[in-house]
Amino acid sequence: MANYYSDLLNSNRLKKCYEIAPERVKQFLEAEIAFVLSRIKHNDKVLDLGCGYGRVAIRLLEKAKTIVGIDISKDNIELAKTTLDKYDSCEFFVMDAVDLKFSDNTFDMVICVQNGISAFKVDPLRLINESIRVTKKSGTVLFSSYSEKFWNFRLKWFQIQAEHKLIGEIDKKLTKNGIIVCKDGFKATSFSGQKFLELASHFNVQTTIHEIDNSSIFCEMIVK
Repeated sequence: MANYYSDLLNSNRLKKCYEIAPERVKQFLEAEIAFVLSRIKHNDKVLDLGCGYGRVAIRLLEKAKTIVGIDISKDNIELAKTTLDKYDSCEFFVMDAVDLKFSDNTFDMVICVQNGISAFKVDPLRLINESIRVTKKSGTVLFSSYSEKFWNFRLKWFQIQAEHKLIGEIDKKLTKNGIIVCKDGFKATSFSGQKFLELASHFNVQTTIHEIDNSSIFCEMIVK
């Protein structure tokens, strides 16, 4: 099966997903960004993993000094570069999040929001390890997933995406317990706060779990 987020659900198709989002989902998306912004200092250099077409990056410029966005989709990166061309403090690269081409201790903060830890379809331990490697000591790594409380809103959003032919038809029999399955093989899972804690326990970090807006679960790791 093709990876939706690199081959199929990218660029303007990905942008469409956010344009058709219901108001409660738009509230969730804004709350995620607000939480990330609350953690950024004005001189920070921030790495945005799975940056897509630059949806979050452009907002992070409200506080961060420099934003670097990476995505496995060339189409996403081309759209991000076009959209944010006028911002000298933004850079975008086609890159795999589990094979970052950056030196150790490069960034003040690394973020992976809106359930990227599931969407990337990679080993989460490798993903977190690479994120920590490129983060400075005392820097912050932020991962987010969906809260169980947001399930009905999330499912409705995915149903709307399916109606617009952006993803396959939802398989109602298999879709449950935080997992959305489409009949063409697309599958979206989520990570609980407990699962995040289990993953973080493998690393030398100080970990805090935050639930934001009854919609997001954030795992905040401070690198020791």
